[in-house]
Amino acid sequence: MPTGHRAYGLRFVIYVNDHPPAHVHVLGAGGEAKINLGVGEGLPSLLWAKGLDRATLRQAMLEVMARRDLLLAAWQRIHGPASEETTDEA
Repeated sequence: MPTGHRAYGLRFVIYVNDHPPAHVHVLGAGGEAKINLGVGEGLPSLLWAKGLDRATLRQAMLEVMARRDLLLAAWQRIHGPASEETTDEA
């Protein structure tokens, strides 16, 4: 599982055999969140989270917004061009 980025004790991970839409899993602080990278003109959005407090989620979202281009480039290196296609969020 390639780590796309690390910050504030969190790992921003893109799984090799994952599915659209382009997203990252944020791991750390005893929990995990899945954040959609917002392909096109969309903004990143929280898909789900468990075990993370509000402050950690806020920090994760701010970091994804600040590093969106880097994370999208990592997604595209692994999965090819990102699309706005959506699938089951589970």
